[in-house]
Order: sequence, then structure tokens, then C-alpha cells
Amino acid sequence: MDATLLVSLSGISTRTLHRCADLAAELDGRGVPLSVLYTPGTGDGPVDDWVRARTRRGDGLLLHGYDLRVTPTHRAVSLGKKAEFAALPAHEAKLRLIAASAALDRAGLVADGFAPPRWLASRGTLDALRAHGFSLCADLAAVRDLRSGEVTRARVQYFASQSQRTETVRCFAFVLGAARAARRGGLVRLGADAKDLARPGLRRAFLDAVDVALENRAFGGTYAKLTTSSLRPSPAL
Repeated sequence: MDATLLVSLSGISTRTLHRCADLAAELDGRGVPLSVLYTPGTGDGPVDDWVRARTRRGDGLLLHGYDLRVTPTHRAVSLGKKAEFAALPAHEAKLRLIAASAALDRAGLVADGFAPPRWLASRGTLDALRAHGFSLCADLAAVRDLRSGEVTRARVQYFASQSQRTETVRCFAFVLGAARAARRGGLVRLGADAKDLARPGLRRAFLDAVDVALENRAFGGTYAKLTTSSLRPSPAL
């Protein structure tokens, strides 16, 4: 069974933009589109211009939280950086989504899919996303069609730890995991944070994972292009 390769990129800022553009060019050369995870609080003129240019050429766009600098009034979850939507009740998640959507409009961007920071979304966040008209939520373990209720289980692979002592092992496991996921079929989800791209070993491992997925009959796609007909449903969590 062929697989769909979904490559996402977060952590885009003025300081990291050159590395993001370099990764996008590498993916262009492989015919793999990028799913850009956009956080309004970190955007500015050059970042917004680059994201608009990427979406015009076919890359996907998902809202990636609102603003990590604004502490939730509800209990925040900290995993290296705040998992902004991991513990929010529906009413606070809705307020943040309204503010984020307004920021997207001001930037001239459109996103009807959502990927929470640290890939963690509370039940209240899922309810707020549905109420606000979002079609899709990509979390740590699955991609959820918020309109049909269908769930496709596929864990996103990313470099969660920044320990240099275990970098070689983590890189090897990352590439091996991409190969296994591609051979199984379904979705192969690879996520990069722009800070990962500053480390040559992590950057090389990420591109190796893309290559090994392609070699095992995965085809590049974006979260935005996933529809009810293309998702393989699993029982809802």
C-alpha cells in the first residue's frame, strides 16, 4: 500500500527564516510539498511574505497556536516550551482561536487546519475548533477530521529531545521510523522545528528520513489536502 508523506515545519521566525527556506528548497527538489505550521505571535513582515509565497506555490498551512508568550489563565503544560492548547477548556481555546484567526486575516493567510504546539490538544480545544469551523486537527497520535469525526492514527515523528549525547541514536531511530511507516502505508508524518535545522546531524537525518520514505513508495502531500475520502478511519479516541 502506498503511503502519504506529510512534512511539517514549525518555529519559523526572522532569525530562522534562512534555514526554513533552505529546507523548503530541498523539499522542492524532491517534489515534496511542505505543511507550514504558523503561529501568529511569531510572525512579522518577512515571515508572512515567505509563508504567503510558499502557500501560493502549493504548500499547506496550519494554524499552530496563538501566541506562546501569552500565558493561559488555565493550567499550562510545560514540555520544554508551553504546550499552549494542551489543557485549555473550550471557552479559553475559543478566545485564542478567534484572536489567531484575526491575526491570520491581517497577514493575508488562510488556514482551516490546526496543529497544536507540542502536538497536544485538549478535548476543549477540539470542541472549540469544531465550533470555529476548522476542518482538521493534527495532534501527536492522529489526524482528526473535525467535520466527519473520522480519525486516522499516525504518530508524528519529531526530535523531541535536544540532548547532544543521544543525537546519533535519535537520528538513526528517526530515519528507521520513517522507513517503517512508509512500508506500512497510510500516513508518514515528519515534523521539523526550525531550531533542529541549525544542527547538521538533525538536518541530515530529517532529509534522509524524507528520502527513505520516498524510496518506500510514499508520495508527498499536505495536511490541507487530506479529505474524508483520503483519510483511513480508526475508532475515535
